[in-house]
Order: sequence, then structure tokens, then C-alpha cells
Amino acid sequence: MRYPETVNLPFNATLLADGFVPTPPGLPDDGEPGLWLVIRGSALVVEERGGRFLLPEGERPQWLTTEHEPIRFGMWGGKPLRAVRMSAKEVLPAPLVLEPFNSAADHLDDVSLTLGGMASQLLHWSGNSRCCPRCGGPLEPIPGTWGKRCTPCRAEHFPHIHPCAIILVRRGDEFLLARKPEWPEGRYGLVAGFLDFGESLEECARREVREETGVEVTNIRYVGSQCWPFPSQLMAGFVADYAGGELRCDPTEIEDARWFCAADMPASLPGRRSIARWIIDTYALEGEAP
Repeated sequence: MRYPETVNLPFNATLLADGFVPTPPGLPDDGEPGLWLVIRGSALVVEERGGRFLLPEGERPQWLTTEHEPIRFGMWGGKPLRAVRMSAKEVLPAPLVLEPFNSAADHLDDVSLTLGGMASQLLHWSGNSRCCPRCGGPLEPIPGTWGKRCTPCRAEHFPHIHPCAIILVRRGDEFLLARKPEWPEGRYGLVAGFLDFGESLEECARREVREETGVEVTNIRYVGSQCWPFPSQLMAGFVADYAGGELRCDPTEIEDARWFCAADMPASLPGRRSIARWIIDTYALEGEAP
């Protein structure tokens, strides 16, 4: 699927339009049948039926054995949405299968991806916000929000979102792609990295390109953003122009970096669900000007 605007990319809530209605945190759960966003590791539990991958639906599934209480976080099409994490030790009965969020195959539709990503991000925050990072005391929910308050010291904490810059560098008809050693063989993508202390997003983009590839950039332009719930990032996308420097890869970060063109592409690119692929398709292969 071609995404015409970054706001419509998977994992961004705008893709759900008016079909998603958030549920205020802390409301009692009446147990009404609904849709289940069951996360196991970095995968979503789905039902495979006739080549389609569907979210489990109905009352609490009998196969769902977990010590964690489901979190009701919204409504989709008038049906409650519940997020819950299950153990990797449990065996899933057919027709249930695990579909990794980072799968190279686009088995999951955009709605399931987005709801699953939202559930995964919420469960990550819930599981990592039990104790106060200031004093170590227990945290309690702040009514009406996903935030939490420390019982002893009263410090307030809210979901941690980690901003990252992701950058396409253009040099005439060429563009710079890099690969990490843990990626599938032949896959190349964009340079990206986390924001550091005292940086703007544009400064982060410039630094990451310099550190990872030795290249200097100029004319940095913001093109869009994407929620990336793995576990809790916000990807800010940029396009920049080459300003100088020879390729010199940082072996602690990337395995290789090369200049490509539309007629000479790598064997594999990031999945179409990612802003990395949207930027490559839009500003490298189609040559649009931001």
C-alpha cells in the first residue's frame, strides 16, 4: 500500500480515523466481549483464517493464561479493545499464530498493526513503571491519565517517548543507504539515531550521519513523523543534501554504507509499514522535493 501522507502510516493513530475511541484509563471493565491485542515477545497473536490474519474476538479467550490483567484502552467499531501480554511458554492452539511486528511479509493489515502497536507501547509503559525512578517507591495511577504518581515522594511520571531522527541524504540522483549487521542479508535503510542532550532534531540528524558514515550534510528538511512502538520511539523524518566527506562507516553502529540510485538498488529495503520506506519511496525513488 502506498501511503500518501506520513500521518497515515501504520502506528500513527490518525490512520484509525474515527473508528478508534480511546477509553479513559482506570474505568472499570465490565467484561463485554471485544477485540484482544495479545502480545507475546515482539509479536501479535492473531487468527489465520483463509489467508487472512485477524485479531481474536469475543470474551476472554480460554487459551489466554497470564498473570497480568488485561488493560482496556479503547473501542474499535463499537467493540472494547484489551491489551495483555502472555508468556512465551504457552502453546497457541490452531488457528492462532504469532505474527512479528517486524516481519518482512505484510500479513497484518494497517489497522491491526496500529492497534497492536498501541497495545504494545501501553504494555511496555505499564510493565516498566511499577517503581519510582526518583526514590524507588511504588507508583499509583493518576486518575484519567496514563501517568503515575509515587506514593511516598509524590513525584509524577508519564509515558516515556524517545525521539529519534531518521535521515535520507541525497547527492544529485544518488542517495545514501546504510545497513546494520543484525538486519536480513542484503537489506539497506536510512541512518537513524536517538536525540542527545542539548540537541534539536536537525542537529541530531546531522550528527548521526557524520558519526555513522563520515558524511557532512546541509539543507536539512523535516518531512514527517511516525510513532514507532518498538518499544516506544517517535521517528522524525528528514531529507538532507550532501555537503562533503568520504564514506567512513562506524563499525560499532553500521556494517556498510553506500550511494545508490533508482537503477541500482539494494536487494532489500525496510518494510512498507515504516517511515524509512516512505521516505525512500517518496524522496529518493520518486524524486519529490520536500
